[in-house]
Amino acid sequence: MQLTYDDGRVEGAAARLYEVAAAKKCWACGCLHGALETIERAVPAAERGAALDAALWAARTPLMPIRYDCLGCDVCFPAQALNAIHASRGQPLVAEACYTDRIEPRAGWPPLPGACTALRYRAPVAVCTLTDDGLAATIAHAADADVSVVGTLQTENLGIERIIINVLANPNIRFLVVVGMESRHAIGHLPGQSLVALARNGIDATGRIVGARGKRPLLRNVSHEAVEHFRRIVDVVDCIGTTEVQTVMSTIRTCAARQPGPEQPFPSDMPVTPITGHLPFRMMPDPTGYFVVYVDRARRRLSLEHYRNDGVLDAIVDGGTPAELYTPAIERGLLSRLDHAAYLGRELARAEYALRTDEPYIQDGAPEARRS
Repeated sequence: MQLTYDDGRVEGAAARLYEVAAAKKCWACGCLHGALETIERAVPAAERGAALDAALWAARTPLMPIRYDCLGCDVCFPAQALNAIHASRGQPLVAEACYTDRIEPRAGWPPLPGACTALRYRAPVAVCTLTDDGLAATIAHAADADVSVVGTLQTENLGIERIIINVLANPNIRFLVVVGMESRHAIGHLPGQSLVALARNGIDATGRIVGARGKRPLLRNVSHEAVEHFRRIVDVVDCIGTTEVQTVMSTIRTCAARQPGPEQPFPSDMPVTPITGHLPFRMMPDPTGYFVVYVDRARRRLSLEHYRNDGVLDAIVDGGTPAELYTPAIERGLLSRLDHAAYLGRELARAEYALRTDEPYIQDGAPEARRS
């Protein structure tokens, strides 16, 4: 059964293939390679007709070796071409894999979670909104398939280190668009100016960002090699001061249109290996005694009673905040174990929340020995 150009669906498939030929980001994408192989396998040359054959040739001519799988584009021309051919033939086209599945964030990335929203692991653009949480949330909501992660940046040292580690953990990210307003100059951190200076100048032998005007632009938890790799593969786009969402989205699309594909992965530059948290086998009694926490709603106060291990009350501390209670408790030697201090801090925070919200408060028991 020869397909003809008179079939509007085949005409649509050919049109999509010509659009593919003009879309540079498709040339190295697994979506296009897979779609062309599927069409050519399903529709023998003798059945294609001149129009479809020419469109296939036009789409195959600019092909490059596959650098990345599906980018999750909102409009995928190869997928539209496959759908049109399927409709014309009235039978399914079986691809080797689904090239158009939406790619979800990858487990374990970013390695240092925080004030950021991970959207798509394979997308090429990261966005930093500096200290503007609202702008970050808006861009994350409006982001299309080009955006990998959106987050804020508060400091010119630990914050920039976090960006470097998280970005290098994803070789698909090739652009970092910096938008939003710089922090107040009275504070003096200037994280945006410091980040741009890092991209332009790197760091000196002491780890100081060359040309940064912030208070403490010292990077102590990333290597010089990591910084240089970051500078080489990531284009930091300085749009500091830009808060218009449409302008930001336009900049993102411009970056994505010229993205060169993923880089080679960089070895992890994590300064330490994360430890999996766990509960203690049991809470050991504190030789100094134990605490009972009360919420005094009538006076809008917190009360902390300390008992010796024989049950004798030996101290009462009254205050409006957790710090007003645990400070004298420490000064008077009512705690001798760190795990007891951590437990007390948690309970005082729970009690303060209950006092502020008028929710009930029941003191939680310390972990007991697990029964076999």
